[in-house]
Amino acid sequence: MSRKIPLWLAVSLVIFSLTTCVVWLTGMKSTHNPSPVVPSNPIYSKSDFPSLASIISQVAPAVVNISAVKVVRGPGPVFKYFFGPFEEGDPFKEFFERFFGDIPGREFRQKSLGSGFIISKDGYILTNNHVVEKATEIRVRLLDKEEFEAKVIGKDPKTDIALIKIKANHNLSTVTLGNSDTLRVGDWVIAIGNPFGLGHTVTAGIISAKERIIGAGPYDNFLQTDAAINPGNSGGPLVNFKGEVIGINTAIVAQAQGIGFAIPINMAKNIVSQLKEKGRVMRGWLGVMIQEVTPDIAQALGLKEAKGALVADVTPGSPADKVDIRRGDIIIEYNGHKIEEMNELPRLVANTPVGTKKPVKVWRGGEIKELIVKVGELEEEVARKENEYAPKDLGLRVEALTPYLAQRLGIKRLQGVIITSVVAGGPAYEAGLKRGDVILKINNRSIKNLTDYQKVVKSVKPGDTLLFLVERSEGTLFVALKIPKD
Repeated sequence: MSRKIPLWLAVSLVIFSLTTCVVWLTGMKSTHNPSPVVPSNPIYSKSDFPSLASIISQVAPAVVNISAVKVVRGPGPVFKYFFGPFEEGDPFKEFFERFFGDIPGREFRQKSLGSGFIISKDGYILTNNHVVEKATEIRVRLLDKEEFEAKVIGKDPKTDIALIKIKANHNLSTVTLGNSDTLRVGDWVIAIGNPFGLGHTVTAGIISAKERIIGAGPYDNFLQTDAAINPGNSGGPLVNFKGEVIGINTAIVAQAQGIGFAIPINMAKNIVSQLKEKGRVMRGWLGVMIQEVTPDIAQALGLKEAKGALVADVTPGSPADKVDIRRGDIIIEYNGHKIEEMNELPRLVANTPVGTKKPVKVWRGGEIKELIVKVGELEEEVARKENEYAPKDLGLRVEALTPYLAQRLGIKRLQGVIITSVVAGGPAYEAGLKRGDVILKINNRSIKNLTDYQKVVKSVKPGDTLLFLVERSEGTLFVALKIPKD
């Protein structure tokens, strides 16, 4: 006997079943196609990462590719047999050119590539000095492939800046020069140039550090960036997000990634006008050899902080000598600028107009003395003598070994002094010392810099014997040098 289900119960069961199916199917769909989670307050928005295309389109027409041809002399038969021809950037080529002079052999044309940027509508272009140095022919190519022959207007090897010029029958696109003093570590920048001869290439990054000293010259003051800089980028612009040039791309650290260096554009601004008018740069000169003020030196002299520039020597007849600046003085202020580190002083003095009088504060014997010095002109011969040392009794000349010089010569050691010349027949020559030797110790005293070397050499007398510990490519060795008697 069958029982009938009430109508109301049947309808309820049907509705419940349909609802359950809909819920189950909806759950399956959401499982396979989950809805994206949209944060109510996102950290990044579209405006935080704008396209750089508009900035690049503004600057790129004024960025040029530079091809420089140099006539160089190849290695002679003996060197060529053992080493083969030298290529651009080869550390052995740099070594032989620097320490052995011209190597006999045939001349050949060598092409190097670089970058630059136009700073005036009539064709003045800023680039690096090493891009056009000793060039017999310079070709400039614009973004639109138009090519021109360029001539060097002026160059400054000490800051690695050069000014060249092209002639066009129309106004040229130019860049806007910014203010590199306002840069902050972390600011975004763009590098534009001609890496490896590939043509216009753009990379981006940030300012990693400021006022870097890498041993490239006496006026080091580099911007460090992680924007990719490669061979061929040299001379190209480093640009901020306003489209203003704030640096000149110059150097890289070959063994590292993301470490490139640029010359602050404000340094170039101070040089361009002189290069345009005179073809060279006139720099101020005090006539002092300086060294770092270490905490130990500061304590010994009664100075509260290890700041300033310690005067190691004074050139006779120099502006410093005339106002009685003495060996052992610490220059703590120049023309109103406090000297925090010794490297600041050469830059400040160099930028001072020749013939002007400037106040200098020195720390001497626990007292601060203020002097007024008339700034002289730094001449090439004077500059060389202040950076090198050549006691005539030894028959050799040495130079401070900087990290930059060590890298270029393929020397792993980053401190010491290096022998740059040896007089034939002199005591150093007879003892067996050679060009390129890195002096590590003399009479068991460590030689870390030029000052250490000078102290040891000045203390010896005729007839004494100096025991050198030097490093060569094959290793280290001792060399005994006897100083002739009068």
